Amino acid sequence: MAEEVKLIGMWVSSFSRRYEYIEVDLTNKSPLLLKSNPVHKKVPVLLHNGKPIAESLVILEYIDETWKANPILPQHPYDRAMARFWAKYIDEKEREKAVEEACVCLKTLENELKDKFLGGESVGFVDIVANFIGFWVGAIGEAVGVELLTRDKFPILCKWSDEHVGCRVTKENLPSKDKVVAFYRTRVESAS
Repeated sequence: MAEEVKLIGMWVSSFSRRYEYIEVDLTNKSPLLLKSNPVHKKVPVLLHNGKPIAESLVILEYIDETWKANPILPQHPYDRAMARFWAKYIDEKEREKAVEEACVCLKTLENELKDKFLGGESVGFVDIVANFIGFWVGAIGEAVGVELLTRDKFPILCKWSDEHVGCRVTKENLPSKDKVVAFYRTRVESAS
């Protein structure tokens, strides 16, 4: 029996872009979204054989445990723990809005992760979580007129970002940067 895997999301959500997804309008939440995530009523929600799994990091761990032929977490328990630590750190910090705190987060990553950031020759758990930094920070910054990730301040993260966003698997699953910038510009203008 073929497995059915779907993700409920929104094109502009960095969390939804980690997977293939079913587009939803968050201003008019669909019955499928409300049924699949009745607690938070937000995306992403992974539907695997009709069963919903909510929250981005939980979904990634579920994927790692379900499809063992393509692991995204390291095999060694210590390395797995470190990947989870950095993924949680990134996930928590990316939700914060303050530019100063974002710079502190980026500086911490720049200083600590160095060569181990990509975690190997293929995209892994931390890379998927850090996709927000690799693509979305620049697009949102361009829309609001704030440049956080600069080569002079963060050369290692910029190098990683170039490699990550340029990776075929990542590139194929990102929306148009122009479309993302336009979306956030519209939100900024309507809030003014």
